[in-house]
Amino acid sequence: MTNPSLLILPGDGIGPEVMTEVRKVIDWFGQRRGLAFDVEEDLVGGASWDAHGTPLTDAAMARAQAVDAVLLGAVGGPKYDDLDFADKPERGLLRLRKEMDLFANLRPAQCFDALADFSSLKREVVAGLDIMIVRELTSGIYFGEPRGIHSEGNERVGINTQRYTESEIIRVCRAAFELARKRSGKVCSMEKANVMESGILWREVAQTLRDAEYPDIELSHMYADNGAMQLVRWPKQFDVIVTDNLFGDILSDCAAMLTGSLGMLPSASLGAPMANGRPKALYEPVHGSAPDIAGQGKANPVACILSFAMALRYSFDARDDAARLERAIDTVLADGVRTADLMQSGDGTPASTAQMGDAVIRALEASL
Repeated sequence: MTNPSLLILPGDGIGPEVMTEVRKVIDWFGQRRGLAFDVEEDLVGGASWDAHGTPLTDAAMARAQAVDAVLLGAVGGPKYDDLDFADKPERGLLRLRKEMDLFANLRPAQCFDALADFSSLKREVVAGLDIMIVRELTSGIYFGEPRGIHSEGNERVGINTQRYTESEIIRVCRAAFELARKRSGKVCSMEKANVMESGILWREVAQTLRDAEYPDIELSHMYADNGAMQLVRWPKQFDVIVTDNLFGDILSDCAAMLTGSLGMLPSASLGAPMANGRPKALYEPVHGSAPDIAGQGKANPVACILSFAMALRYSFDARDDAARLERAIDTVLADGVRTADLMQSGDGTPASTAQMGDAVIRALEASL
């Protein structure tokens, strides 16, 4: 038996720093839980541009296609603002998503009890929050044609096309329904069927799929603008939300702030099963490259560590180990170990990136 394989793409800014702490966790699971991985590493984003003149080489793309899962840190930074659009660091990430056909983006919004007071909402609104947003990731207005900026008469016109096929809607809704079966059995589908034909199709296809294949799932429908309001009014009414690419981008960022810090939020982008049954998969923290604190040891590595926990759960069928890692992070936070983004004035000295990672390892050790 060969070990499962991981490709690590640290990327830019704080990406390499937080990924160093993830490597500690990966090594711990291999040494202490008998869950070893064959780990490769490559470049993406600005780091790849600096080395190769492209945000993602064909060789790195091929490696991503060959492994069981990809773990990515962050891409981008002001250093690359003047590059042509096709060469910007973010194009490397978009290429990974598109060519791996990672059509379902999973964005959990979980509020750890120790951080409930860090949310901009009242504690009673967010305490115990645990929702999942499933965003369609490879179609919709970000990829539809025609698109571009054109001249019409004396002015320019920007055009983007919202386009969805039935099969694209079916596969992301199926992913949401399957996920809901492992949670509370409840899905809310969000679109704009009141003003958009693509929304009408989305609602019809989601309901038809539920009625035909998932009668055990409670499916509700909501306009996406109302969904944004409801997320900040009473987010615990939701469990799994499924929505399109544009609305998913907006709603997941809205949900992210319910938890108090972007430094705490992971994500998974999943595609169709490979020959070994594992899905094509890319895991990454929600936060950006934070170039203003890069190299200073201030970055919070928890979101990237939790992204590895998602890999354990969704790619490697190691649910117990994923839960063990999540509990370890809960313990660290409850013990008051915090990076600067998780502290309020008067809280004392913040932990460094490495100290936060070491605290997670100690908590994992204590769990044995």
